[in-house]
Amino acid sequence: MKTTVEIADALLDEAKRVAAERETTLRSLIEEGLRKVLEEEPKKPFKLRDCSVDGNGLTPEFQNATWEQFRDAIYEGRGA
Repeated sequence: MKTTVEIADALLDEAKRVAAERETTLRSLIEEGLRKVLEEEPKKPFKLRDCSVDGNGLTPEFQNATWEQFRDAIYEGRGA
């Protein structure tokens, strides 16, 4: 596909020089650069959906519990 893009003269001269050194075309050099930029595009960050439920918070027995007490209660009766 053909398109017209305005590029600073100094940048175009440098790109032509690099293309010649690499024995490639200006088109190939530009395509390579665009691909690299597009690959670096930050991916959309993962966002955990809100799965909160209504309620009144912790039951009285766990109001001041430690994580160890939570863990013990969760695994109670499940072996080791």
